[in-house]
Amino acid sequence: MHVREKVRLDRSRHAAPQVFEKLREAIVNLDLAPGTVLARAELAERFGISQTPVRDALLRLGEEGLVDIFPQHATVVSRIDVPAARQAHYLRRSIELEVVRTLALEPAEATIARLRAQIEAMAAMAGPQTYREFVEADQGFHRLMYEAAGVPGLWDLVRRRSGHVDRLRRLHLPTEGKAQAVLADHRRIADAIAAGDAPAAQEALRAHLSGTLSQVEEICARYPEFVET
Repeated sequence: MHVREKVRLDRSRHAAPQVFEKLREAIVNLDLAPGTVLARAELAERFGISQTPVRDALLRLGEEGLVDIFPQHATVVSRIDVPAARQAHYLRRSIELEVVRTLALEPAEATIARLRAQIEAMAAMAGPQTYREFVEADQGFHRLMYEAAGVPGLWDLVRRRSGHVDRLRRLHLPTEGKAQAVLADHRRIADAIAAGDAPAAQEALRAHLSGTLSQVEEICARYPEFVET
């Protein structure tokens, strides 16, 4: 999504949440790179709406730390905050270790089938032309686990906190072998859950979630204009 590109909204739904989701997706996918200026009037024209829902959407993005708002001046896509990314990783790891443990203690065939189907869907999207779809399917795999564990609201919490670490992952994904490593990790997690082996599921998850942050120094060196440490 480009800043000047016209975007059609669903007129049966409130505008502000849709603008928020579309801008958030563009920021996390780096279509709107750190440093991009977001002019309220320009966005209102682009979405075909008044400035009020745009303002509300930008305020929500500011609460997530994805934009920096300078009153009476400008709103700018924020740089990737590495300390905030580390905190989001800590939160997500803490929750998901318990999620996979819960699933492994009582493995359900239907859940395992859904996880494996999601992995196969991801495998079909592992090429450089479909990274966006791969990322969405990756998120879908984890969301399925939260839903199966009966805590879908915690996925929403984690997602709201993960904008910075998700942008780091998006920078890391094109690294050679990264997509295949994600798939292998997911298979290990699903296999451990299917085997009822909670410690193995937790070990596989811990290794999976640490992948990007273990390379954060290299990512920062390659994209110094995108990050702040």
